[in-house]
Amino acid sequence: MAIASRRAWPPTSQGHVPLPSAADTLIPDAGAVARFRGDLARLVDIERVQLLVAVSGGADSLALLLLASAVLGDRCSAATVDHGIRSAAADEAAFVARLCADRGIRHRVLTGDLPPRVGRTANLSTRARALRYALLEAHMAEVGADRLATGHHADDQIETVVMRLNRGAGVAGLAGIRAGGGRIVRPLLGWRRSDLAAIVAACGISAIDDPSNIDDRYDRARLRKALRDDLLLDAAGVVASASALADADDALGWTARQLFDSDCRRAAKGIVFDVGDIPFELRRRIVERCLRAIDPAIDMRGEALVRFVRALDSGRPAVLGGVKGDVVTRPDNGTAWHFAPAPPRRAP
Repeated sequence: MAIASRRAWPPTSQGHVPLPSAADTLIPDAGAVARFRGDLARLVDIERVQLLVAVSGGADSLALLLLASAVLGDRCSAATVDHGIRSAAADEAAFVARLCADRGIRHRVLTGDLPPRVGRTANLSTRARALRYALLEAHMAEVGADRLATGHHADDQIETVVMRLNRGAGVAGLAGIRAGGGRIVRPLLGWRRSDLAAIVAACGISAIDDPSNIDDRYDRARLRKALRDDLLLDAAGVVASASALADADDALGWTARQLFDSDCRRAAKGIVFDVGDIPFELRRRIVERCLRAIDPAIDMRGEALVRFVRALDSGRPAVLGGVKGDVVTRPDNGTAWHFAPAPPRRAP
């Protein structure tokens, strides 16, 4: 990239993150900025959007910040979440704050208490993610941002798709990380990790390395190591396939909504679904909508829902959460499924 050389800001051997100087304010080259502008414009109204960038201090999020600031100017602001888990996090947040101050980018360090552990899957990373997005969404309201941008990139997408393949995921899971969902946008899904690191380095910045990225206790870190030297996976192909599966998932979701409206009806004590010859994947999605209509707080993991639908397919009643499903015969001898709140369990 055609950028003049400036001194970098390397962390010291003790792990302290030094603050940048005001002189180090290089910007990405014009080609990278133009490419990013096109990627962002496919997700937002680029002439009006107020964008909040989530910045951890790693190369991915720093590149996102540099590119977004170059495209949007003062319509770009930033925030860094200190989860209070690692002792170095406060220094890392201060590093990002000073970098933003030197570049005239509004920035805030966000802190809060981790939500309590609830259920079998509420591990530390899940709780940290919940805190992170809660704090960022609240801050969006404070600064008037209408979109939140995160630094997920093509390598993240490859890792996600492979992990979900290993777990036997269906269409929704294999769609991987979405480029857009709600108010969150991920404009870097077509960029490789190495591209982003090069942008940051060319701007004279040494990004922070999160130690969890190489910690073998985490599934993703182990997979990242395994994929690092894999020459068989084509990143562009994987990203394109994930995008196609996301479109297919959206189409299935749209169809399931139409069928829910046309083939499900309210009964005295619940909902009746006229099953007909609807394919299994659509039946599964329609049943999910029926269950959530009866119990919006239902805890419904993928495999449990599949077992529930398979039981009804075989003509057996089934219970999931607080909802019972029964198979009934319609007057025309067709099949319908009836969903209603499950009766209270009798005490032993």
